[in-house]
Amino acid sequence: MSNAQQHTLDIRQSGRPLDGASRVLILLHGRGGSAEDIIGLANHLSVDGFTLLAPQATNNTWYPYSFMMPHKANEPWLSSALENVAAVVDEAIKAGVEKKDIYFAGFSQGACLMLEYLARNGEEYGGAAAFTGGLIGERPDQSVYKGNFGGMPVYLGTSDPDPHVPVERVKFTTAVLEKMGAKVTERIYPGMGHTITKEEIDEANKVVFSS
Repeated sequence: MSNAQQHTLDIRQSGRPLDGASRVLILLHGRGGSAEDIIGLANHLSVDGFTLLAPQATNNTWYPYSFMMPHKANEPWLSSALENVAAVVDEAIKAGVEKKDIYFAGFSQGACLMLEYLARNGEEYGGAAAFTGGLIGERPDQSVYKGNFGGMPVYLGTSDPDPHVPVERVKFTTAVLEKMGAKVTERIYPGMGHTITKEEIDEANKVVFSS
């Protein structure tokens, strides 16, 4: 992966047409995954009637190295990926969808990207479900985390241990989001592994997608 290269904007869509959409779910896939893979996750979420939007990462990876590396190690890929998420949000808003009706879900690298975007753009969105993720950086730069979530529900689930995401980073992320006004439900599952389980799906549906 060349550090000179950046992501192109490639959005896959499913569910209800975006034109006239009432609710949108933005889905972010993990490293090595695809937009189609993560759209399949919606089959297990309580999102009937939603428009599903999933950007595709160039070479199936949002940034080249661990999310625990210093930001500069993952540039310009990280900034480009964050711009892609912003572009998807803008597409929904241009279609007339209010921010309170825009939801997010992501797995692993996609969950990290989602959480970083949200912390940098704190708004009262509909809700977010992060399946094994945390805020990005060796030492996350809290000076760029701005806004207020106004009680937005967030689900954070992970395994203890997880081979890629330390539990301590998940707990740190919970603290940051709560300070910004999110209503966070944090669930840590002993020995779950780097995956998404039915128990997590059920909890995310109850916390984020039940309204």
